[in-house]
Amino acid sequence: MKIYTGRGDEGMTDLRDMSRVSKTSARIEAYGTVDEANALIGTVRPTGYDDVDEKLERVQNHLHVVQADLANPDPDEDDPVTTADHVEELESFIDEADEELDQLNSFILPSGSDAGSKLHHARAVTRRAERRTVELASEEPVNEQTVAYLNRLSDALFTLARLVNKRDGVREDAPTY
Repeated sequence: MKIYTGRGDEGMTDLRDMSRVSKTSARIEAYGTVDEANALIGTVRPTGYDDVDEKLERVQNHLHVVQADLANPDPDEDDPVTTADHVEELESFIDEADEELDQLNSFILPSGSDAGSKLHHARAVTRRAERRTVELASEEPVNEQTVAYLNRLSDALFTLARLVNKRDGVREDAPTY
């Protein structure tokens, strides 16, 4: 299989249902930003913590489902879609990490160890993916679990960044106003 087709040379691309849309469409912007977040998460692994790496690998696989979901304006029952189970899995990741963390009493500056800083960066891009998906949902139907997943993912990445930073012995700094 060739990696290039030339089909996108004129600024159009195929959705999962083979309909053609502009590469600037809200749908392409949404799943393209999810792809960007996924690639950033890939730069974090390995973190040096097997439990965190396993969670991030699960997230990266989930994000392929999210992208497939966003790339398909009219999914069939056997197409990949984001589900409540995906969201619940993230919530369990957050709850597990929270057990090891000190209570958060203020905002913190997104920084820390190399892995912690990269997780904060991935969190920020995930927030952008969420905004792009909400924008898409204002124009056409979007699976509500996809929006919930991206919202929860940013929380999970924030929590995992804090966890990695704590394990690496990096102190959290609150912003000064």
